[in-house]
Amino acid sequence: MITKKEQIIEYFKSGVKHTTNFKIGIEHEKFLFNNQNNTRVNYKRIKEMFTALLEFGWNPIYEKDNIIGLNKGKKSIQVDFRSEEGQELLKALITASGEDAGYFLTNFPAEGWLSFDDLKKRRKDLIMLNIVGNHDGSTALDYTINSAMGYPSVTGPEEYDGVINHVLPAWDIVCGQTAAMGLLAAGRHRDRTSEGQLIKLALSDVALSAVAALGHIAEAQILNSERERIGNELYGALGRDYTTSDGKRVIAVAITKKQWQALCSACEMTEVMEQLADQEGLDLSGNEGDRFKARAKIHPHIQAWCQRNSFGEIQRIWNDAGVCWGPYQTFKELVENDQRVSEANPMFTTINQVGIGEYLTPGSPLSFKGIGRSAPLGAPRLGEHTTEILADILKFSDREIGRLYDNRVIDGKPDD
Repeated sequence: MITKKEQIIEYFKSGVKHTTNFKIGIEHEKFLFNNQNNTRVNYKRIKEMFTALLEFGWNPIYEKDNIIGLNKGKKSIQVDFRSEEGQELLKALITASGEDAGYFLTNFPAEGWLSFDDLKKRRKDLIMLNIVGNHDGSTALDYTINSAMGYPSVTGPEEYDGVINHVLPAWDIVCGQTAAMGLLAAGRHRDRTSEGQLIKLALSDVALSAVAALGHIAEAQILNSERERIGNELYGALGRDYTTSDGKRVIAVAITKKQWQALCSACEMTEVMEQLADQEGLDLSGNEGDRFKARAKIHPHIQAWCQRNSFGEIQRIWNDAGVCWGPYQTFKELVENDQRVSEANPMFTTINQVGIGEYLTPGSPLSFKGIGRSAPLGAPRLGEHTTEILADILKFSDREIGRLYDNRVIDGKPDD
């Protein structure tokens, strides 16, 4: 029984490493709480969350019978890199020989035993891509970067006076794609010159390059003004959400002349829109900017038509007319109702994940003519491929691998 705080202090002290074993590192953790009563979320609820995400292509990472994380299409090796032998083992894997090897992507600090200068001594044509938060090396996450990019200030209803965080981690997604493109470019350079490459990629630079490419930086500098909130409107053209007679929501967009004509025809408003264009002195047919200017007078006609028709009727009429539109769906509705999330879409395959069951998993969204898509793989157990990786890549013998297991440099045996 604990009767005084000194007992707790001594307990924690008993687990402290000796100063000769101190190492410096960074760990980012997120703690989940119930926002209604501030109680912690137990593992059962976390497992439910992980299980729900399996429907969207994520694969579970197991520690024994428990899901501890999610990933896609990876092999798992478990190495204790706190030990010198573990560090040497990882350096050997990073710098392994072969045309398809010698690529290293990390968001760890590229210093010490993971420094490029140290690693390239083992393989001079090593390609290393180091992802950092900001270009100066300071820490940042998608959420802290997005808050500074301006979008939370223009997201939400026109009358709202606060900020709204984006629920989609857009910069993380784009950063991953940019990293892949960087590795491919460096690999092409290596094929031509036999030279390696150190690439640094700042997550904030990924966001800033996109913000600049979309014109926001130039707009702010040249016009010296703030962009206003416009709710669900499509900035610079015609596009918004509408409610159907049975209470569902759809979005229709008219950027091109063809899209505008299809929408007018389907909603039986061609003549009315021609009259509006004459009254306002606008070219609604050929100028998307003019449609944006007149949006307040256009939307009521589309909304009135939608309220006279059910979702099913709108789906049929708009599809037949070639309208550019889409339904609003929850994640559950997406999985249950959308044929694009099924094996009718060749990107998806149903896999049977041990301990979970069957669910749809996507392969690559790229479809190359004459080359079939690689089928997605189930998620590995933590350290499941440790033996396979060491034997196949580093050509370690069973005896050497066994010694590493015995010394706890590696882990992941099936019976662990």
